[in-house]
Amino acid sequence: MHKPLFKSALCLVLAGSWAVTVALAQDLPKGMKKITSVEGITEYQMDNGLKVLMFPDPSKPTATVNVTYLVGSRHEGYGETGMAHLLEHMVFKGTPRHPNIPQELTEHGTRPNGTTWYDRTNYFETFSATEENLKWALDLEADRMVNSFIAKKDLESEFSVVRNEFESGENDPFRVLMERVVSGAFLWHNYGKSTIGNRSDIENVPIENLQAFYRKYYQPDNAVLTVSGKIDEAKTLTLISEYFGKIPKPTRVLPVSYTVEPTQDGERYVEVKRVGDVQMVSCVYHIMPGSHADYPAMDVLVEMLTAEPYGKLYKNLIDTKKASSQFGFSFALHDPGMVLFGADVLKEKSLDEARQAFLATLDSAARVKPSAEDVERAKATILKNWDLQFRSSERVGLGISEFIATGDWRLAFLFRDNVRKVTADDVFRVAEQYFKPSNRTVGTFVPTPNPERAEIPAAPNVQELVKDYKGEALMAQGEAFDPAPANIDSRTTRIEKPNSMEVALLPKQTRGNVVAARLTLRLGDEKSLMNKATIASLTGSMLDKGTKNKSRQQIKDELDRLKARVSFFGGNNQAGAVVETTKENLPEVLKLVAEVLKEPVFDANEFEKLKQEQLAQIEAQRSEPQAIAVTEYRRAVSPYAKGDIRYVPTFDEEVADIKAATLEQVKQFYKDFYGASSASIAVVGDFDKEPIQKIITDEFGTWKNPTPFKRIASPYQAVKAQNKSIETPDKANAMFVAGMNMPLQDTDPDYPALVLANYMLGGGFLNSRLATRIRQKDGLSYGVGSQLSASSLDKSGTFFSYAIYAPQNAEKLEAAYKEEIERAVKEGFTAEEIKAAKSGYLQSRQVSRAQDAALAATLNNNLYLDRTMQWDADFEKKVESLTPAQVKAAMAKHLDYSKLTIIKAGDFEKAKKNAPADGAPASMGGSPKE
Repeated sequence: MHKPLFKSALCLVLAGSWAVTVALAQDLPKGMKKITSVEGITEYQMDNGLKVLMFPDPSKPTATVNVTYLVGSRHEGYGETGMAHLLEHMVFKGTPRHPNIPQELTEHGTRPNGTTWYDRTNYFETFSATEENLKWALDLEADRMVNSFIAKKDLESEFSVVRNEFESGENDPFRVLMERVVSGAFLWHNYGKSTIGNRSDIENVPIENLQAFYRKYYQPDNAVLTVSGKIDEAKTLTLISEYFGKIPKPTRVLPVSYTVEPTQDGERYVEVKRVGDVQMVSCVYHIMPGSHADYPAMDVLVEMLTAEPYGKLYKNLIDTKKASSQFGFSFALHDPGMVLFGADVLKEKSLDEARQAFLATLDSAARVKPSAEDVERAKATILKNWDLQFRSSERVGLGISEFIATGDWRLAFLFRDNVRKVTADDVFRVAEQYFKPSNRTVGTFVPTPNPERAEIPAAPNVQELVKDYKGEALMAQGEAFDPAPANIDSRTTRIEKPNSMEVALLPKQTRGNVVAARLTLRLGDEKSLMNKATIASLTGSMLDKGTKNKSRQQIKDELDRLKARVSFFGGNNQAGAVVETTKENLPEVLKLVAEVLKEPVFDANEFEKLKQEQLAQIEAQRSEPQAIAVTEYRRAVSPYAKGDIRYVPTFDEEVADIKAATLEQVKQFYKDFYGASSASIAVVGDFDKEPIQKIITDEFGTWKNPTPFKRIASPYQAVKAQNKSIETPDKANAMFVAGMNMPLQDTDPDYPALVLANYMLGGGFLNSRLATRIRQKDGLSYGVGSQLSASSLDKSGTFFSYAIYAPQNAEKLEAAYKEEIERAVKEGFTAEEIKAAKSGYLQSRQVSRAQDAALAATLNNNLYLDRTMQWDADFEKKVESLTPAQVKAAMAKHLDYSKLTIIKAGDFEKAKKNAPADGAPASMGGSPKE
């Protein structure tokens, strides 16, 4: 759950008892005062020290409760690395009033999680916006703020789950290299220590230390509560006062962090030698805190260096084929932080040559002033992403945690404002100041008589920066949209004509006038696509690499200008695009999407770069347990002949096919198959229906498929059960996958019962049978779950389950898995389990329909299936009416452990060698020496 790598007294009253209002100052609950309001977010302060941020958004029927604690790995003591993250896991173990938090999260249909980073920890739940759900979420967060068990018995099982998460990171070359480089860069400051922590600390931290850490930092005066979404602000503040106001302000005084990292006095180098398939080069520079005035210019510099295709790193490494990918991240932290760059290099390429070009490019940034055009491009990308994030109350509620940790939530808006002001001179100045060889960690120490120093500024007085900040005018707030299937159908216009694009249009007011769309082209048939799977995939990946009238760079610039996120896809018998933009830009975006799909230029240089990138991705998977196990499983349950579009190739076959592919084959595939005769598009959000309908007709109405589309069936195939182990040497983590094909269609009577059964068996949030047993009770796996799917058009379904675990726990995990599967089949589920599962599952579907992008995908698929949302309504009624006997009967009929295909990948031989001798004690998760 830790954060991966890594950025007036007016009242508005709406219809309904749970409407959105702005609280009047004189109506505030006792012990609460208003501090400030910026662009729709209002800050309140409680007497016990708790800060409260309110962000009403009537446009979605969801609400998000997020608590940010100002404690992260930066605050950990010697021998206690990873404690903030371990504590994040422990507070899910319950309180006296909420003894089974995963169960409650599932029952309320939430989208929850917790994350830990250097300066903060946060917990959040997004849920259907009912008064009951909001009361529950506030009560839960208030209770676990000070009443979490943090019990020794829970630590004994959870530490091995966290260690399992640690081990899964140890499988990742990027994660390992990043940790080593960052630790080499920071000699004393805790930013040099990974948030996940040190293995021995995770295993041995005393429960008393964890409890003391919890009591010190999990207090109202060290927390910020953010409530966003469809809320009545006045009522919500009253509820917050009721639940959090009774928590007293602690008498303890929090310690002030005083460690300052000394100025680096020479270039440093780190080398990691491990099993892997792709070479990497990476480096870290020390930079200013995230609140510093120079940070926006640094963020622009990083974007400008790494952006594709104009970035200097991209041009000097990827265009020249010295590397297969490159990246960079700037860390906005409370104290002086870092910026990280890296590149992947294929085994057959020269790592020295790539490293020289990599470092020379970074050095040149401090010598050559960038063009104003490149700076504006980078700013456009950063501002686009900021703008789209802050048009969603869910994203704001979670993303603002980063700025809270940096010093104050209003820094989010100051960052945006200051990015707008960045000039080429600013970018060049910060590059000169920070991008010095003596300030980076990448190579060996080199003595020099006149070493240069990069002095890193301290964090400014944030309160001085934000005290008079007012922000900009509020953006459009949207409508209170009901995501019930009947309402969606009544609001949707469907245009369905034979042999032409089918269209579904659902206009509705949204926050910030955001609109989402999904377009799907359907291509070819089983016979015409024979031996063309790789070419189909390459063709789809080449679509946005340039058109007859626009270069790849110009396409990217246009999307940034139009504040649009567009991803193009293509492979097998489909292609298309997923769009997110704003009302005023949608017409231009759709025309640009049409240009990309209809007029790709298929540049030879871009094609070769794409092949190199895909080859690197395949090579990176060759020794990874997860990729190996999943590929082997897919090959076992999908036994099609080689050449069939449904065939699952081996890694070697994928490499051979990509190397053999030619640009002429790609051009011919496009010429033979692409068209909109059997296409569909769905648009959901803020737009004008008639002009958008006209654009769709004008752009796609006469674009015909050269080869007619015919659906490729996916009939049920019975396959022989197997249980197979694959050795992956020197990998700390193992992967377990198990599943089976089923003669099942989503129209079958048993389908609703199997869906609900799977939700209880391997779905939910840490509360399924598998998760409760394997993760919560036995502490064997960080990630465990199951999935069930069924075709809408063929009698073909799949049950699939998985777990990541330590290789030494292979037998324990498989035994626990078998026991839970057989228990579910034999005993079924209790009436209480089924009641809770129905509530959680049905609410989660409502939450999904409230996401415009997800709803656009559903409407788009319904056009193809000739369905309306009434199908969803009918399905949910069937789920609601299920009995324990029906669920048990469906499980017994369709799920059979003896028929499962089980694939395991891991370093099992090493685990056997390191196993304790007979009679010797073993730690719960295996030998701590691993």
